[in-house]
Amino acid sequence: MKVIAFVGYPLSGKSTAAEVARELGLPVVVMGDVVREEAARRGLELTDENLGEVARELREKEGMDAIAKRCIPKIRELLKEHGVVVVDGIRGVAEVERFKKAFGDDFVLIAIECPLEVRFERVKMRKRSDDVSSIEELKERDRREESWGLKEAMEMADFTVENTGSYEDFVEKIRQILLKLAKNVEIEIRTKIHPTESEDKVLKAIRNIFPDAEIETSEEGEVYGRAYSLDRFRELLRKQRILDTARSEILKGRNGKEVTIYLNKQTATVSRINFCDENAVLSPIKVTFRLNNIPFSRFLDYIAPETKDGRPVKEIDKL
Repeated sequence: MKVIAFVGYPLSGKSTAAEVARELGLPVVVMGDVVREEAARRGLELTDENLGEVARELREKEGMDAIAKRCIPKIRELLKEHGVVVVDGIRGVAEVERFKKAFGDDFVLIAIECPLEVRFERVKMRKRSDDVSSIEELKERDRREESWGLKEAMEMADFTVENTGSYEDFVEKIRQILLKLAKNVEIEIRTKIHPTESEDKVLKAIRNIFPDAEIETSEEGEVYGRAYSLDRFRELLRKQRILDTARSEILKGRNGKEVTIYLNKQTATVSRINFCDENAVLSPIKVTFRLNNIPFSRFLDYIAPETKDGRPVKEIDKL
């Protein structure tokens, strides 16, 4: 279970970060929607002034963590189905403390830093009804959110991402940090293409086992790939009935929070898994599993559970 939240000054890039999360298939709870829904319920126009007043009243009547408290039931419901939820729009330290109390170590805070001048330039492109129209208005909005403990919340962040470069650079930074935090396992794949081998066949061999692999090949024939899905690997182990062998290889290849195994490149071209030694002929496919949010024992039992008469004693459906 993981709750990943973004905190930052207005127009720093929180909405963009949330959109990256959606593109990765992660559910997003937008804290500002609580305020917008309350304003709409009151029949108010969704201007920055009205939304600011509604947010102020909610905090005054229900506490500085009022919006966070209203979000928690929805977050918990989404966690049951997805295991990971992204929260967009923390404004103050009380909200951070409320989420930490509710979710403990499963709560991760990411601060997005962006200079005032850069943020104001984005106002002209976004054109949202509740946006500010001058840099002085943006400064006032900053001061308002600082009064809610925004600075202190930023200082409590587990990670900080700078949003001062291109849009593409920022999106990639957010994408990588979300993948690392949201995915239980990161898979690193390495091998080498020898002169006698076909590059297309080597890449096919990798994707036969890890279909979502993003692969790069150097001029020297070094291949590097990164993947996150264990589904096909796990499926092939069961199809070939080699769970005991896989369990033994995983145990042998464990080093703390990492597990390294070696797969025969030639058999992988026909979608079969054959474990081999590091020094096998024509460079095997070296696969390293990095365990981010799960204990090794659960990873082991998910991939290769103990068996009886060739069948799993107990299957774990989800990591």
